[in-house]
Amino acid sequence: MRVAVLSVHTCPLAALGGKETGGMNVYVRETARELGRMGVAVDVFTRSQNPSIPRVAELGNGARVIHLPAGPQAPIGRATIHQHLGEFVEGVEKHRWDEGIDYDVVHGHYWLSGVAGLELRERWGVPLVQMFHTLGRLKNSVALDALEMEPELRLSEEARIVASADRIVAANVVERAHLVWYYGAAADRIAVIPCGVDTELFQPMSQSTAKDLLEVPPGPMLLYVGRLQPIKGLETLLDAVARLGDSSRLYIVGGDADEPEPSPMARGSSARGHAGRLRARVRALGLQDRVHFLGAQPQRRLRLFYAAADATVMPSAYESFGMVALEAMACGCPVVASRVGGLQTTVKDGATGYLVPEGDPVALAERLEGLLRDPAERARLGREASRWADDYRWPCITESVCRLYSELRPAAVSHLGRGRCQTQS
Repeated sequence: MRVAVLSVHTCPLAALGGKETGGMNVYVRETARELGRMGVAVDVFTRSQNPSIPRVAELGNGARVIHLPAGPQAPIGRATIHQHLGEFVEGVEKHRWDEGIDYDVVHGHYWLSGVAGLELRERWGVPLVQMFHTLGRLKNSVALDALEMEPELRLSEEARIVASADRIVAANVVERAHLVWYYGAAADRIAVIPCGVDTELFQPMSQSTAKDLLEVPPGPMLLYVGRLQPIKGLETLLDAVARLGDSSRLYIVGGDADEPEPSPMARGSSARGHAGRLRARVRALGLQDRVHFLGAQPQRRLRLFYAAADATVMPSAYESFGMVALEAMACGCPVVASRVGGLQTTVKDGATGYLVPEGDPVALAERLEGLLRDPAERARLGREASRWADDYRWPCITESVCRLYSELRPAAVSHLGRGRCQTQS
């Protein structure tokens, strides 16, 4: 079997923690590698953002990343990328002709890839599998102002993809319900396959050892990992930290650690410049000595932060799944998260962490304070979290993806790996 994976707007090899990188990059990278290990030939097509990088890069286990020129070979906005999708599709087609190969399945990630995937599906006569990762209508339902709203272009294209894709992958039953409710998706064309975690990389280790390696001082330690965007709810977390004891510290991993505070004349709450606004909020709350912006960190160092933290906090207004929660739990770190979206299924309330009302700093502070005061409870949650995360190993998750391909193209599948899977109907 040969699969064309589309990740138009972001490369699975890109450094994590930036404005355009996150859980989707990890998902594409890890599933491609695991599919290769299963004997599936995988080519991941992405838009070239730098003319100096190799056109073809090995991802591992025979999987490849193909960088295709489509518009300027530089970072550009997503609306502009949409204008160059025709060029992207032609690049995929040229690669196929040059190598004399055919693909059995197209798998699109994010709405931009879905648009390209629909065109390739029609040209090749093969099934399209689509995973959105986030949904525009859901993001708009929690947007704080007009600057955060997703454009009508995205909403209409998502609706078109939902109506036409052969299968849609939802990360959990909550996302499946959202697809049905907000987009009118046919439930029988949605496969629920969760995201995964690298349990060989993210695994429990001594908290004191992790703190020593990071050279962080003793005392209560809270962790946030992710993009610095309004939808992530960091203002709520900062307000909660202000209510905690002075000994507690918050480490923020992700985004631009050096972004300056905005001008007093700056207006709006869009993602652009949000890190600077968060810095200003920290100063206004008098938390300069307790909140640390660390910027993006390599994954091998990130695991030390999870192991060192007393809790990882996800105060998001919307998350389709929450891979950060899974990474933290794999390291034995309890998670305190908003009761929204996929976090409601990723985090087992009272077993691997706690769910709290979104946007409520008082409730968040109360839960964090109770957890920081109770080491036995933290240990209990951490043990269960690690066991829970073990069911989400990438080989198992990818087997479910491969099984989905086999349902669509049974003659193209030679074999499947075996293992416990998290596919749900």
